[in-house]
Amino acid sequence: MAEESTEMENAPKKRPEEIEPLVKEILEAYRPNLQADGGDMEFISIDDELNVHLRLTGACGSCPMATMTLKMGVEQYLKDACPDVNSVVQENSMQMY
Repeated sequence: MAEESTEMENAPKKRPEEIEPLVKEILEAYRPNLQADGGDMEFISIDDELNVHLRLTGACGSCPMATMTLKMGVEQYLKDACPDVNSVVQENSMQMY
């Protein structure tokens, strides 16, 4: 068991461009869950640490539960389907002046 853990830790880290197509496919599969409540999401990027950057839009963009939706919903679903993803980061939907 300990050997398996060490092998996983020593496995080469994937690059963002390697996992981006799979991440986008997974997000498309999750999107109807947000759209059912009048929301949506926009893929922004994947950084070098394999954090997926998203912008929640529609009803989700202004919902007080948006962070929970992002972490307990989108992030969990994405990490279950693509274990290479480190986390999901919410980008601001509006710029502050």
